[in-house]
Amino acid sequence: MAEIEKAEGMLNPYRVLDLTDEKGILCGKILGDLGADVIKIERPGGDPARNLGPFYHDEPDPEKSLLWFAYNANKRGITLDIETVDGQEIFKKLVKSADVVVESFPPGYMGKLGLGYLDLEKVNPGIIMASITPFGQTGPYKDYKTSDMVGWAIGGYMYTLGDADRPPIRIGHHFQAYLHAGGQAAQGAILALYHREITGEGQHVDVSIQDSVARCTPERITEAWDFNKRVVHRGGRSAGPHISRIWPCKDGYVFAFFWTGQDARRWNTPIVEMMDSKGMATDFMKEFDWDTFNFQTITPDVVEKLSEPTGKFFMSHTKAELLELALKHNAQLYPLASTADTVKNPQLAAREFWVELEHPELGDTITYPGAFGKTTEAPPRISRRAPLIGEHNEEIYEKELGISREKILTLKQARVI
Repeated sequence: MAEIEKAEGMLNPYRVLDLTDEKGILCGKILGDLGADVIKIERPGGDPARNLGPFYHDEPDPEKSLLWFAYNANKRGITLDIETVDGQEIFKKLVKSADVVVESFPPGYMGKLGLGYLDLEKVNPGIIMASITPFGQTGPYKDYKTSDMVGWAIGGYMYTLGDADRPPIRIGHHFQAYLHAGGQAAQGAILALYHREITGEGQHVDVSIQDSVARCTPERITEAWDFNKRVVHRGGRSAGPHISRIWPCKDGYVFAFFWTGQDARRWNTPIVEMMDSKGMATDFMKEFDWDTFNFQTITPDVVEKLSEPTGKFFMSHTKAELLELALKHNAQLYPLASTADTVKNPQLAAREFWVELEHPELGDTITYPGAFGKTTEAPPRISRRAPLIGEHNEEIYEKELGISREKILTLKQARVI
């Protein structure tokens, strides 16, 4: 096997043992992007998250999960059953040279194996353990199970999503609540490392998915109450007459809408001016008194007179043309970028956002989103594709821990590794 790549990064001196499932999978990814040596530890046969799609070329295969690729880049990978006595001893050997352990098992699980924080600090007094669980290590809910949707709901975010006259909805994308928890666990681990540099002390970082969601609620939810004592309700669609916010155009969709109240004249007039510059604004629109515009009193007839010419105008232009007009007239309009648009976006290209990683096992190169930020010194970067099942067993067990090949074969046959 090749020698370990000596990546330069802010966390280059540190080693992270990643025991997480999808609940904490982003934590190790962030630490790896920052240069830490992240070792993803899977059960023999592979982590169940490998079976989550989408898959490369739509071929279901634990070695072709694009989700796995995305959240495990910049990690090395080994297999290890920590429920076995031999597995526990090997894990403790790994802990001796590690700085951070990240896990997402139920509260008390690691302790029952003799691998809880109180056990591991005896092996390595400076060790930092970051635990990601549905409701944290304490409190009446600590032993409750969850799913991403439950976390999103009980954290308070889902209440505000959807149409005003319908029940709340979830965001239709993988692991929104889990990703917030993983990100906050990475923050906690980095702060704990900083604290250790000052004091020499390790510590246990306790991350609750519910806490993470409650903490990330946008200003329109949390701050609306903190500052104005106002409860925010769902507002995706008015129950009365309604003017669309998502408009089809020549090559896709744009987001634009007519404001009401004190901002109506300020933001609706530029849209009319855009249309008028192309000869497509009606006399009704040009003469409309925006100071009186209110969705509570507007009639269906007025909605039609505004919507019909606006829709025709958008359909006669491309997203790029509409954006150019919006910038010229200072109008609030945003093209809705497809995946293809995003990949070809000139701004992202100028910032060298996309990264090409080789996948020799696939005979292909795959385009990845780049690091989460740019820094002038030791910048985060994406440099290693996600590991295959047990790809670095020999490299870590034999070369780094000094376990003989014969012993490794015995452990493999016993399903310890």
